[in-house]
Amino acid sequence: MSERLQETPSRLQIIRAPHLLKWVSLLCAHSNFTSSKFSLYVSGSHNLAQKVRSYGTESSIDLKNGVDFGGSGKKGRAVRAEAQSALVEYFHLTRSFRIMDAENMSKNAPEFFNRLMKRVVIDDDSKIKHSVTRFLRYHPVNEFEPFFESIGLRHSEYAQYLPRNLMFLADDELLLENYYVLCNYGIERNRIGKIFKEANEVFRYDYGSLQPKLRYFENLGLRQSIVAKIVAASPNLLRGNVGEFVEFLEMLKKVEIEYEWLLEHIREEDSYDWKCMLQLMCLFCKSGWSMKQVGELFKHHPDLLLECSGRITFGIIGLLLKFGATMSDVHALFLQFPQIPVLKFTKNLHNSYIFLSEIDMAAQDIGKIVCSNPALLGSIELKKVKSILSLLSCGKNKLCQMVNDDPFTLEAWVLGRRVEPLDTRKRAVKNLALRTEFLLSLGFKENSKDMEKALKALRGRGEELQERFNCLVNNGVSCEEAIKMVRISPQVLNQTRDVIETKIRLFFDELGYQASDLLTHPKILSYTIKRVTLRLLTYRWLKDQGAARPGLSLSTLLATSDEEFIKTYVTPHAGGPEFWKSLNKKHINK
Repeated sequence: MSERLQETPSRLQIIRAPHLLKWVSLLCAHSNFTSSKFSLYVSGSHNLAQKVRSYGTESSIDLKNGVDFGGSGKKGRAVRAEAQSALVEYFHLTRSFRIMDAENMSKNAPEFFNRLMKRVVIDDDSKIKHSVTRFLRYHPVNEFEPFFESIGLRHSEYAQYLPRNLMFLADDELLLENYYVLCNYGIERNRIGKIFKEANEVFRYDYGSLQPKLRYFENLGLRQSIVAKIVAASPNLLRGNVGEFVEFLEMLKKVEIEYEWLLEHIREEDSYDWKCMLQLMCLFCKSGWSMKQVGELFKHHPDLLLECSGRITFGIIGLLLKFGATMSDVHALFLQFPQIPVLKFTKNLHNSYIFLSEIDMAAQDIGKIVCSNPALLGSIELKKVKSILSLLSCGKNKLCQMVNDDPFTLEAWVLGRRVEPLDTRKRAVKNLALRTEFLLSLGFKENSKDMEKALKALRGRGEELQERFNCLVNNGVSCEEAIKMVRISPQVLNQTRDVIETKIRLFFDELGYQASDLLTHPKILSYTIKRVTLRLLTYRWLKDQGAARPGLSLSTLLATSDEEFIKTYVTPHAGGPEFWKSLNKKHINK
């Protein structure tokens, strides 16, 4: 596992725009153990507004005299308070609920309250409390509705649990018995709904059955407040599925993390997969970390273990290994993990990868940067590529060069930081000097017409031009022949090494020409592969058919336009158009 995973260029090319956040969200979606922070993170502020319960939301009711019940002003709030007061008295005095339960059901069940108030007819806004009290006297409500909503359930979640033959809570003694056990234990009322939704059978436990289950966790060494928080977050533990949780606690002891750490960092609104978190701790231990190191890591970065039950961290490790990192690289990342939430780190890492892809950096180079600098990429929020190109007044090739030379250059392009344009004049002078030095090494005379012609035609840095020249020499062209080609057609060196190599092999191996033929018209290397292939293969076929005289120069065959070539050579032969068409189709399929 500690050996570097070798990735071929074709393999790395597959890793384009990985949508890392989507990948991690799928990891979490395969399990019921989710993170509220993750949900809010991926859905944005609009969904955040929908998820947060707005118990104080004002709403209108049907008033005969047009009294505004729902405004945000003092009058609307006063009217609502009067109506809620009447409902509290109904639940407490008439229905004999404890005062805290009566207030909870009246003030923390807005959907039920608004539906109820739409049925109340108020003739005089000074008698709102009286009107509500009179209505409730003759129209008793289904008490299960405000009860379920007040413990944190929406109507769509509790509708299926509404009893068909009951409307008074007192008639469901086991429900209330277990509800009060949880309340008295210290679990907040608005968190009990999650327990009801995920472990409904808990509220059917017989008298005296639930309390021992809670005390069982205390016997494991947990304080009551910690148990209350953990049970609210993981209701399934009350079903008796505690084996993995006990192993998790034992592992916490081994890595020297106190149980009070759970009280501080566990969130009731989240759900946890204790087995997954146990596996993450074991992974670090088995890959060379000491128990103490693992404990220190999660003490300093609790969300590495707790966010989505560690699945985000597993995703980061998997991504690095995918790029060819070693476990030593992974260790180095977590030893210097930045003080930012792991979700934020993941987003930054994803966006940094997209940035490198959008500047057309080679897959191998991206892999090297991701593996060697993950902490950097996960710590910075980069500007958009278009903005950087505009601000620096340069092209993508220059950005790739700058990042490859020094990846920490990215820190200068983060959001909120001013980016100064590059000194283009200084850069141009330097590049001109390097190109001049390259041409002098080939035997060009300084200030000569050949030198002037070549400098106007050439593009790229001196070392790039040298690499392209070497590519000519390494693929069957002698040094002297290559220099002659550059003198005649300098723009040949404006192509990448791969393109030059592909064209030379096509010219020599497939079309059967020699280097001497290439010297007569070196501009052939500047034409597209399709153009060269179609014309020279067609010319060969026409010669075999006796329809074209041999010995035509390459410049004659390649310099003309397609229309002129077809008119002059293809159309006069009866089978020429069909051959040209099939050859075109074959080239496209390739």
